[in-house]
Amino acid sequence: MAKTPTRTTDNPEIGVLTRTRAKTKKPSLYKVLMLNDDYTPMEFVVHVLELVFAKSHEDAYTIMMHVHQKGVGICGVYTYEVAETKVTQVMDLAQKNGHPLKCTMEKE
Repeated sequence: MAKTPTRTTDNPEIGVLTRTRAKTKKPSLYKVLMLNDDYTPMEFVVHVLELVFAKSHEDAYTIMMHVHQKGVGICGVYTYEVAETKVTQVMDLAQKNGHPLKCTMEKE
């Protein structure tokens, strides 16, 4: 028969330490949106989608046409920091090339 462990002291300061783990929560995601304008060439929009968002030529063309026809299109969904960086990259490229292309982000 197994012997049950007994407490060797009645000191309340001696006890078992437990660690609580903080539950990690997934970061919020943000949609990067490209807005249509009547001045930015379609070829430039396709180039930006390929360069900044790593889209294939076919995907970039499809997104560009959606933006052209619907007025706005989703380029991708990212965490806040990544989305913010991509918006800045698009706006910088557009400005450097003299185009009024606009890009924004919104919480998914």
